[in-house]
Amino acid sequence: MVLEKLGSSLKNTLNKIAKAVFVDEKLINELIKDIQRALIQADVNVKLVFEFTKKIKERALKEDAPAGLTKREYLINIVYEELTEFLGGEGHKIEISQKPFKIMLVGLFGSGKTTTSGKLAKFFIKRGHKVCLIGLDVHRPAAIDQIEQIGAQVNVPVFVKRDEKDVNAIYKHFEKELEQFDIVIMDTAGRDALSEDLIEEIESLNSLAKPEERLLVISADIGQTAQKQAEQFHESCHITGVIATKMDGTAKAGGALSACATTQAPIKFIGVGEKSDDLEEFKPKNFVGRLLGMGDLETLLEKAKEAISEEDAEDLGKRFLKGDFSLLDLYEQMAAMKKMGPLTKVAEMIPGFGQLKMPKEVLQTQEGKLEKWKIAMQSMTQEELEEPEMIDSDRIDRVCRGSGLNAREVRELIKQYRQSKKMMKMMKGSTDMNKMMKKMKGKMPKGFGM
Repeated sequence: MVLEKLGSSLKNTLNKIAKAVFVDEKLINELIKDIQRALIQADVNVKLVFEFTKKIKERALKEDAPAGLTKREYLINIVYEELTEFLGGEGHKIEISQKPFKIMLVGLFGSGKTTTSGKLAKFFIKRGHKVCLIGLDVHRPAAIDQIEQIGAQVNVPVFVKRDEKDVNAIYKHFEKELEQFDIVIMDTAGRDALSEDLIEEIESLNSLAKPEERLLVISADIGQTAQKQAEQFHESCHITGVIATKMDGTAKAGGALSACATTQAPIKFIGVGEKSDDLEEFKPKNFVGRLLGMGDLETLLEKAKEAISEEDAEDLGKRFLKGDFSLLDLYEQMAAMKKMGPLTKVAEMIPGFGQLKMPKEVLQTQEGKLEKWKIAMQSMTQEELEEPEMIDSDRIDRVCRGSGLNAREVRELIKQYRQSKKMMKMMKGSTDMNKMMKKMKGKMPKGFGM
């Protein structure tokens, strides 16, 4: 999970509020200390931490809870609102206003610009845009090979000129061809530090190409020093935003996020993994929701739409609610879940799920089971997949021989199918989906419905 340790600390703090009998100044002071400790451990600047927690304390002591909310619920809401504001407020979405819409990526050596160019291309392709890459890193050995490989991985055209060292000449050479695309992503060279020659090259290219977005790619593991880099690049190259990479599994990511959020260059994307799909628009509200265990339905639904069409989802949902789904339907559901990403990442987007404190190992074990069950189903006949009730001991033995799994693993799949079918039959009587959703919502922890 992104910033797992910080998220865990903050969730524990909120649970302390939820369990408190009274909300008084003593509890608020304890809350403030817990938040300060969690943020400082996540490498957030101490001065920023104290300014941030001062706002929470002032609001908590002065403001009365609005009608319909208890003081405890409102206190949790204050933390949520202030943390969202602290990390950038409403966020800064890129709007494709013209064609070709040019995005220039800049940054220091090793920040992940070239890899990010592929992720950014994949992000916009999934939203229906025609995208290309242009390789303008003429200094780093193998830079051209790398961007060509990345372009092939995400299936986008790549424009490079191996025998040319002048970035302006390369851009001019391909300028007419670039006009046929909706979005052009420009991958530029980096340096070990922000040097005069790097600034000159970027400024010269910027004057020629006039990109609509100039995004600084910065590695989250550099922590608070991200602020200095962001400010220097903003001053020298007039960047319009930041992409924070390596957000997964780094303690210093909190420092990088908060540092960039306080500059004139807002964070627009975050890299949350190594795969080409692991790039997300940075929406502070959604990000904080996941961090605090409140979930992120917007991103979850977005990923679900990418994994399975609306028509297929509706058809599958109807079959599940009728209670007449087969193993083929279960397989289809598993395949869609796999497309959405690792179970641990999907789970953190489900509202209230983070409050269950389910160990990551449990989800990883379940993910392993899903993989084995898919293998088992691939060794079954069409008839068995459509009529799972016919699978007896002899058939299980045959599936085991074909899949390489043991009988216990195959029986677990059959058991899971029967339990799912039984649960759906219990829900069959409820045709009013609104009532069902209200029942489910009633199970959610108070104060966590955003």
